[in-house]
Amino acid sequence: METNNIILGFVLIPFIGFLASLFFQEKKESAISWVAILTTGLQLVLVIGFTINWLIKGTPKTNIEEITLYSSNEYQFLIDFYFDKTTVTYLLVGSFITFLITRYSQYYMHLENGYKRFFNTVLFFFLGYNWTVISGNFETLFMGWEMLGISSFLLIAFYRERYLPVRNAVKVFTVYRIGDVGILAAMWASHHLWHENINFVKLSNYELVHEHLMSHSEIGIFIGISLLVAAAAKSAQIPFSSWLPRAMEGPTPSSAIFYGSLSVHFGVFLLLRTYPFWEQQMSVKILIALTGLLTAIISFFITRVQYSIKPQIAYSSITQIGIIFIEVAFGFHVLALIHFAGNAFLRTYQLLISPSTVSYMIRDQHYNFHPVENPKTNKIINTLYILSIREWNMDSFMNRKIFNPLKNIGKSLNFLSPKNVFYYFFPFYLLGLFLFFNQEYIPKDMYEYIPFTYALSGLIMVLKSFSERLHPRLAWILILFNHFSLVLAVSFNEHFEFRETLIFLSGVSVAGIIGYLSLARLKKLEPDYFDLNEYYGHISRYPVLGFVFLIAMLGLTGFPISPSFIGEDLLFSHIKENQFFLGMFTALSFIISGIALIRIYARLFLGPHPNPMQSNPLKSS
Repeated sequence: METNNIILGFVLIPFIGFLASLFFQEKKESAISWVAILTTGLQLVLVIGFTINWLIKGTPKTNIEEITLYSSNEYQFLIDFYFDKTTVTYLLVGSFITFLITRYSQYYMHLENGYKRFFNTVLFFFLGYNWTVISGNFETLFMGWEMLGISSFLLIAFYRERYLPVRNAVKVFTVYRIGDVGILAAMWASHHLWHENINFVKLSNYELVHEHLMSHSEIGIFIGISLLVAAAAKSAQIPFSSWLPRAMEGPTPSSAIFYGSLSVHFGVFLLLRTYPFWEQQMSVKILIALTGLLTAIISFFITRVQYSIKPQIAYSSITQIGIIFIEVAFGFHVLALIHFAGNAFLRTYQLLISPSTVSYMIRDQHYNFHPVENPKTNKIINTLYILSIREWNMDSFMNRKIFNPLKNIGKSLNFLSPKNVFYYFFPFYLLGLFLFFNQEYIPKDMYEYIPFTYALSGLIMVLKSFSERLHPRLAWILILFNHFSLVLAVSFNEHFEFRETLIFLSGVSVAGIIGYLSLARLKKLEPDYFDLNEYYGHISRYPVLGFVFLIAMLGLTGFPISPSFIGEDLLFSHIKENQFFLGMFTALSFIISGIALIRIYARLFLGPHPNPMQSNPLKSS
């Protein structure tokens, strides 16, 4: 019982510290920083003490089922914590580095506009970090995964009055949401493979995993590839590598804690945690090793041509993480954990001293510059150089192959104007409700197409919202309608109880109403600057309204602050194994709607606020 309480303390201490930091005024810099320092320091002492005791006891693996949030005959959503050598390593490294960063930031961020906001976000990240590290099942892990994503967005966009930090924050969050597809898909397939919300302890049972994979090899490969996509996106592996240098727009301490040391290694953590599952699938192991190898080679060349120190450190870190992927694929877990710790400490140190290093190198170059004359080059070297300068076109590849097609589909739906969207949606939705309550009128050969049809209609609304640039309230309503369509689509499957519908729609409806009222209020206050073509920075004038809309936006995305998060998992648990398109459309709807929502928030509330009395800064500044 004592062990359980201590492990629970690993998330309670950051949570209490985060809540305490919210109650101080902005001008109380000393109090705010010391709350963060004491929180991370106490956590570090607790982790060290518990680790010593854990080693003395022989390094036992511990699983704790803390709270059951929802339970039915076929489904159980519970908070589950797990402690093993991977947990110990990540807790020790994370606690030590976060403690150093908070102490460093106490003076580095002095008199910075947003001092309190910085420490609030760092403590929230620390809570998400510890929650993810000690998670014992996919549902618990995904809660921490979401906390990491939103805290990353907020810290990259810390200088929210500037254009580039906000734009890059949206880009990074977009890649994170792509990674979320992998987690959601793996959770959905796991429900059908195990017929339960399996925890990581059972996943370590070799005989159990082998038995299920022998009879469901296709599902096993699908889960393995989904986990690889999530890990690659989180750890900036090919083809997602280009987001990491752009994440360096935030303050140097946040760059060190997020993208140099801790957050960027969570792809490795996911692979280590799920290794007992995919170690029996040679094809998945080869894909993971090839992903790491290709990333390490390409990132090495990109590192060599970087003209700024932060991107150089970022790509150096990506190179090492690619090698760690290879180590994990080959089963060298202890080596991978040591490599993670070494890379994390090194990149933290490099990023923290980077301002001083740049200053020294500029002076050194001024007095000791020797140009290279007549370099001997060839076509291969020139080609590698140009490709590396262009970052191997990874950014343009993502835009051409993923985002531009989605935008083009959305633009083709311009007939969905604010007025006629109700004419199309309500009759179609009412027809679906009538068929749901009177299923005897549905022909047997048509029944299987109804869930697919309503899920497709929800996806269409999300794609329109994703490309909408003139009417923010329309974009918001379309996402709200999408959730109602998805619930109706899945409701046609058997065993989907009405109370499960209420769990999801209760959180979605409340968040939707609050968000719409916030947009209506902003429209009244700023009628001339109310579209999605630019970043308008209204939070500088309306901080409370911006905060309220942020909370509503998180609720509508299914963030773990409302019942909609549990309802999201409930929806996927009721999508059948053979309903591939229904599962795909549902996952895409959740991911694209999250991207569309973060864009609404960023474009309305973040960026340089237009001031007719003075010139505005250029977007490149």
